[in-house]
Amino acid sequence: MSIVVTGATGQLGRLVVDRLLAEVPADRVAAVVRDADKAAAIAARGVELRVADYNAPASLKDAFRAGDVVLLISGSEVGQRTAQHTAVIEAAKEAGVARLVYTGVLGGPAADFRLAEEHQATERVLLDSGLTYTLLRNGWYTENYTAQIPVQLEHGVVGSAGEGRIGSATREDYAAAAAAVLTGEGHENAVYELSGDHAWTMAEYAAELARQSGRPVAYTDLPADAFLAVLTGAGLPEPVASIYVDVDVAGTSRGLLEGGGGDLARLIGRPTTPLAATIAAALKG
Repeated sequence: MSIVVTGATGQLGRLVVDRLLAEVPADRVAAVVRDADKAAAIAARGVELRVADYNAPASLKDAFRAGDVVLLISGSEVGQRTAQHTAVIEAAKEAGVARLVYTGVLGGPAADFRLAEEHQATERVLLDSGLTYTLLRNGWYTENYTAQIPVQLEHGVVGSAGEGRIGSATREDYAAAAAAVLTGEGHENAVYELSGDHAWTMAEYAAELARQSGRPVAYTDLPADAFLAVLTGAGLPEPVASIYVDVDVAGTSRGLLEGGGGDLARLIGRPTTPLAATIAAALKG
């Protein structure tokens, strides 16, 4: 039996593999990757590589073994993820895996904004499959915001989130939670709503960035159409930009990304990483 991490060369997947290797022997870990060459550093640590692609269902037949515990990290190709995730779930069921852990979205069925739709569809497929499961409904990554700091320092922070609060945490926090449920006991058919300990508004984010950087940074709340224009003007395709706008308008501003249940801190056995610490790390580069 192996602990199998899909998308193992991605930003979250790499961190999960790191956490697992701190807890279990490398020969108990397998990494599903699209390109073995790009995963050479993982293989060098003694992790078994299994080459497969979410978009090629036939390749997934050799990705899993009977008794494996599998982490399905959600894909990044919006519009294709339901089919991709379904292919993984079907291959895992055919192989006879012991449990499938899925990284969904905070709120699950209650998250009625467009970006959540494929996560909700995946959860339905997983529940209907009859597999033993664990649902990790991840909130937002703080890095989604701090990755934009160079632009924010130059042009300020913009959005359509109003005074909605965001219970974000770092990728490292979410990776630690994934490793905990992959290696621990008592997580069968469990659902965890994962968010940071302290939610913040976009205005508070801008104020903290200004404080730490010593530069004037303010948050400007825009009507949806104006925010869409900013994003498309920055080069985002309109379909992608409209989804980001919808997250702010239909999700953040309505409190759907606030979280606050404490599941994440309980799973990782420590407080989640504060916003100020993540901003500080990003400013240091």
